[in-house]
Amino acid sequence: MPDTPPTAGLAGPSLNDFASFYLYGFTNNPYQQSSAFAKFGELYKLVIGNHGGLGITSSFHPYQLVSPAGITVWYTAYAQFYAQPNRIEMFGEMTLEKTPFLVAPPASFAAYHVWPDTRLTNAENPVFSRYIPFVIPFLVRKDPGALRWDAEIAAAGDDRERLSWYLEAVKEATHFLQPPPAFVLGFGEFNEQHPEQLIEKFMSCRDMLL
Repeated sequence: MPDTPPTAGLAGPSLNDFASFYLYGFTNNPYQQSSAFAKFGELYKLVIGNHGGLGITSSFHPYQLVSPAGITVWYTAYAQFYAQPNRIEMFGEMTLEKTPFLVAPPASFAAYHVWPDTRLTNAENPVFSRYIPFVIPFLVRKDPGALRWDAEIAAAGDDRERLSWYLEAVKEATHFLQPPPAFVLGFGEFNEQHPEQLIEKFMSCRDMLL
């Protein structure tokens, strides 16, 4: 029986076929774009690994990730993918060939929209005006296999030396988009029902920045 991509009805795959991930760290300029598509592909493979999906060609401040209407950059990436007339074929490539594609977010996401959780604002925590949070998002086709980041963390266990080369490689791979003094803190999954979990990741580092 030949390999065929799974279908989610004739209309195409749904948002439930994807998961929203991100790298996060600190920088002096969170909103950056690049047309270096090959570099985006390298970063995607290094962080996500052998999984199809969408790389989003920008970095953001967390308060740029959700529009005033409640639309996230991940949902917008999905909508851009869904608008493609060949989305079924693209989804097949994501599934069988593990192909990543790239989308550029609308310029409207340049605007800041402070969430109900205001802990990253200068008024509440001035330290975040010196160390400014940034996020690099990825929309990834759901797959039972581990993401590259998770696999590297699991393989290293408690051996931080074994992991250091990988974390350094990720940091270097982000420099085309977030050049020094930017640095990467970690990787996570965005939960639209609990967006404050992203804020918590930055808050957990607050005291060491003071």
